Amino acid sequence: MAGSGRGGNRAGGGPVVHGFPHLDTVRSAITALYRTLSYDGVRGYATSLAPADVAFFDRDDPHLGAQRVARAVVQHLRLPDARTIIAFRTMEHAATVELTAGPEYFIELNDRFRTHRRDVGAALAHEITHVLLHRLGLEFPGTRDNEILTDTVTTYLGAGWLLLDAFRQDAVSSQKLGYLTPEEFGYVLAKRAFAFDEDPAPWFTSPQAYTAYTKGRAQALRDTRQPPLAAAGWASRHRYARDRRAAQEVRGASAHPAPDVSYAFDNGPQGLRVSFPCPACHQRLRVPVRGRMRARCGLCRTVLDCDT
Repeated sequence: MAGSGRGGNRAGGGPVVHGFPHLDTVRSAITALYRTLSYDGVRGYATSLAPADVAFFDRDDPHLGAQRVARAVVQHLRLPDARTIIAFRTMEHAATVELTAGPEYFIELNDRFRTHRRDVGAALAHEITHVLLHRLGLEFPGTRDNEILTDTVTTYLGAGWLLLDAFRQDAVSSQKLGYLTPEEFGYVLAKRAFAFDEDPAPWFTSPQAYTAYTKGRAQALRDTRQPPLAAAGWASRHRYARDRRAAQEVRGASAHPAPDVSYAFDNGPQGLRVSFPCPACHQRLRVPVRGRMRARCGLCRTVLDCDT
């Protein structure tokens, strides 16, 4: 994003997409976040934004209340404490933010937030994360991937549970903020929960958000049960052993068994090695094939029990 550009937060309008269509980009975003902030930098966000800090009541003045919530988000994301200017106007997006070099934060909110105040914090969290990413120099090419990056970082750094909680659906209407699907928000939130030993479930006010979280958490757990991780199930371990035998028969070559598996073998001068993504940060690791062993991810420092 250019320094004078805008970050946007889509309000959703139309059918809500479900599932995990952006999972590859989400995983790349988590890796990029660790590479940009480092392990210690990410650990600085170990405590999530508290619901009380972003509560916005009907009796609050719209501008003053939004400014108070924005300041809480700014502080949570460890951005410089500067004046926040909030404006409301009619527009397609939920919100936009000016990405300028100045110390002030200028954010426009969709006019509907004057009365629908429950989700002001969610809209502001996404926009202020745009500012953080701009100042870190972290961006993905293309609007779609960059917005997915923003949603992922917002969630992984402890403010994105608000975006998931903004998902509500009944027989006649639905609302969703952000670019990730509800289940993808749940997936990233579960990744954060695993990393920081945190349970976000008590914060949800939306039943649909909680359901999406459980589905996302199930997907995140599947990442921890893929070969060559020792927690992999029998069927996937059996397939891994078959692929390993095939790779051992071909010296000096790399073997990518199939598109639906994440591991790959390299039978080079140093013997057979297997590469696979870290289930926490998704950086690829490469270890020798020698049975039970422990591997440590150099990026997120996760220690993994493996059976190579």
